[in-house]
Amino acid sequence: MGNNHVTSLEIDLNSINHNLNYFKSKLKTDTKVLVVVKAFGYGSDATQIAKFLESKVDYFAVAYLDEGIALRNAGIKTPILVLHPQKSNLLKIYEYNLEPNIYSISLLKSLLELVKIKNLKKIPIHLKFNTGLNRLGFSKTNISEIVTLINCQTEVFIKSIFSHIAASEDLNEREFTLQQINDFKSIDLELTSQLNHKPFRHMLNTSGIINYANEAQFEMVRLGIGLFGFGNDVNETKKLKNVLTLKSVISQIHTIHKGESLGYNRSFKATSTIKSATIPIGHADGISRQLGKGVGYVFINNKKAPILGNVCMDVIMVNITDIDCNEGDEVIIYKTQEHIDHLAKAINTIPYELLTAISQRVNRTFKL
Repeated sequence: MGNNHVTSLEIDLNSINHNLNYFKSKLKTDTKVLVVVKAFGYGSDATQIAKFLESKVDYFAVAYLDEGIALRNAGIKTPILVLHPQKSNLLKIYEYNLEPNIYSISLLKSLLELVKIKNLKKIPIHLKFNTGLNRLGFSKTNISEIVTLINCQTEVFIKSIFSHIAASEDLNEREFTLQQINDFKSIDLELTSQLNHKPFRHMLNTSGIINYANEAQFEMVRLGIGLFGFGNDVNETKKLKNVLTLKSVISQIHTIHKGESLGYNRSFKATSTIKSATIPIGHADGISRQLGKGVGYVFINNKKAPILGNVCMDVIMVNITDIDCNEGDEVIIYKTQEHIDHLAKAINTIPYELLTAISQRVNRTFKL
């Protein structure tokens, strides 16, 4: 797609750099940093983010095979962990020099079979252990079988073992989290004492780095949403810089007289004469329909303009009665982390959902 669309997501690479360094400042100098660039880099642009960070971080992670292939095709040489591979992906993961998360005995056996059939060599894998998120991962009871399978061959080696904290941002769940960390430590001891080599370990996500860097830093941490300016905590977010600004323009201005309506299903009815502006962004671009009818708002000339009526597929209409503006003026759809946080809370969701929903037809631009 060309770059002709006036609705664009501006990605501030300077802010990304600032945020990376902020999290690094909480870590020991030799702790490795993995940056998670799944879901198009949390709705931004995974390949551009990865190119920018390639010399600054140790690892990338993606959720699915195709996301890893896209990075390799863009020339990224850094190790890439694929967090959610399937049996059918394993050969391609090897061919693209990606590193699979192996999370079950059946997946491990499938890989070992493939290695025999295809005569593959030197395959790094990462073992995921479930310590309470109950999503993906081996349990402690699988250790003896893992050891038996791994130790009787030399082609596949365990590069790292890892787990995922379920509630790292919620300090009310501190006891549960510390239990998860202790469980992971005992899994590590039991497993590595029986292996022929020592894998490195990682457990902390963004809010884990903020809240548990002393307890569970290990050899690597995984930075995701924090890179984009969200610390999962108001005070931490304040120390981070905003990375993503979603912008558009005013296509047309209307005067809506008292008694007239606007939008599908006549979802707004004017009780007095107002002015509305139509903006080329809608629910197909990731603006949730739940933000309609005055719940969401944009900024025009630094003033709040609430969304009028229902969000349409390709456009929204906003109230500009008290704003001095003209057709063609810039509109800021997502202005700051605080704005995104506020909109997310208003519709009972989280910033992740708003960001990853920004569609691929929105033009991406970069600022350095």
